[in-house]
Amino acid sequence: MLLLEKINSWYGEAQVLHNLSLEVQAGEIVALFGRNGVGKTTALRSIMGLTPPACKGKIIFNSENILGLPPYRIANKGIGFVPEDRIIFPYLTLKRNLDTGKKRKNQVKTEKKWDYNKVFELFPKLELLQNSLGKNLSGGEQQMLTIARTLMGNPELLILDEPSEGLAPLIARDVINLVLRLKEEYGLSILIVEQFSPKVLNYADRCYVMDMGRIVFSGSSGELKGNKKLQEELLGV
Repeated sequence: MLLLEKINSWYGEAQVLHNLSLEVQAGEIVALFGRNGVGKTTALRSIMGLTPPACKGKIIFNSENILGLPPYRIANKGIGFVPEDRIIFPYLTLKRNLDTGKKRKNQVKTEKKWDYNKVFELFPKLELLQNSLGKNLSGGEQQMLTIARTLMGNPELLILDEPSEGLAPLIARDVINLVLRLKEEYGLSILIVEQFSPKVLNYADRCYVMDMGRIVFSGSSGELKGNKKLQEELLGV
């Protein structure tokens, strides 16, 4: 489904990613772990065509090289991106925020369509808050809204950048549980970035670990679980 081949990315003259390669197959949860500052977000920005960074290599999605396409075209091809900083519209209601996630023209057709009813089934709390302004939502509610808004675009692949960042532990757990349900109940393919999450590790089909802009581990979640030295050295756990 998604294949990155030898991606090199720069901010100005500073190279951040070095020959980074990873893969997400249809129906998988793939976890990308790493400490702060190792280039995880840059990898996601490279996939989505967000600038900076400048990027070279190949990014193949459904057999098409999407490197160099503008973000709206990448989204229309079926990739949904949930950024770390959420970026909701504070003076729009929750329901109007959801509307901004809908695809417009040139959208790749998908079998499963997300709408208000389906989103509220997954996030019942959002239905109760649908007339609330974005600025009045808690951090956890804003994160749920950001994920729900992305689902309204009917993605085939969902990419999440540290969805539990900055949330209270119980709220972070609930958000991760909801993300995991997207694969189990809706068959969505997922690439999730976290510093480290035992919960995600338990459910991921495959894992990558980044350090200094490079992939330093690639394998099954079971392999990473058993590699305590790598967890201590590169993930601080």
